[in-house]
Amino acid sequence: MAAAPLRPFDPERALQLARQTFDIEAAALHGLKARQGDSFARTVETMLNCKGRVVVMGMGKSGHVGRKISATLASTGTPAMFVHPGEASHGDLGMVMPADVVLAISNSGDSDEIGAILPAIKRLGVTLVAMTGRSGSTLARHADLVLDSAVDQEACPLNLAPTASTTAQMALGDALAVALLDARGFREADFARSHPGGSLGRKLLMHVRDLMRSGDALPKVGPQASLNEVLREMTGKGLGFSAIVDDTDHVLGIFTDGDLRRLIEQEADLRGLNAEKVMHTGPKLVRSEDLAVDAADVMEKYRITSVLVVDETGRLVGALNSNDLMRAKVI
Repeated sequence: MAAAPLRPFDPERALQLARQTFDIEAAALHGLKARQGDSFARTVETMLNCKGRVVVMGMGKSGHVGRKISATLASTGTPAMFVHPGEASHGDLGMVMPADVVLAISNSGDSDEIGAILPAIKRLGVTLVAMTGRSGSTLARHADLVLDSAVDQEACPLNLAPTASTTAQMALGDALAVALLDARGFREADFARSHPGGSLGRKLLMHVRDLMRSGDALPKVGPQASLNEVLREMTGKGLGFSAIVDDTDHVLGIFTDGDLRRLIEQEADLRGLNAEKVMHTGPKLVRSEDLAVDAADVMEKYRITSVLVVDETGRLVGALNSNDLMRAKVI
């Protein structure tokens, strides 16, 4: 149960401590930046060449940071997992294989739980990377590579609670992930494959063929169809346009509800018109294998709400409009 506050709440003091925390942690990151060198580069190279996984370990707050680091590595192209040091000494060390790299995180470098499994880790022959704030610690002495995460002080007014030190660890883990994804040539499409449920996944993994209207839902007529037939096709399929195709389904043109409005405004005689006379040629086309986000770009660029979809031979196979893209949350 939390102790009762010793003084009335002072909003000014709370704001002062918040600003002081930002200053201390910002200074810690600047110090961290200045100390990174050959050991950091060698760690990146070691993880890049790892044939297994990066196994991250840490106790307490360092463990929470370690879970985040392992998740970030895994989502950016570096196979990684978190193993709890306490559970490792009771069987979970069996998850670690000789081809792995172990990243052990401890600010003091003398965590009992990590210290207890250091001999077993060394016997496995894995490369051990220490992320620690003390270069002379037990963990640092046993490690093959040491990443210096030291901070001058914690943001905690008592200089006890892990605050600046965990910020430094988190930033150092992010720096490793960024350097590794760059070295791997990791790109947006790779990121999307590991995040299929997110908005980026939808944008980069969904293809036009996944969303397009096709078959009987596709509005199309031949060039000799009367204007009434064109209008019935447009109304029945509910897309506000109809494609005009030849006998082999190759696109000749398109007629839209906007074209109809323009004809009416011109007071044209509509009775003798057919599809060939009212269509406009050169409609915007996309391929069925294109990404849906690319189709959205075409619509935005040309300020249109629909596109026709063709296959690799140029045959009409579908149609896509902005509502389809919005329903799929591509736009």
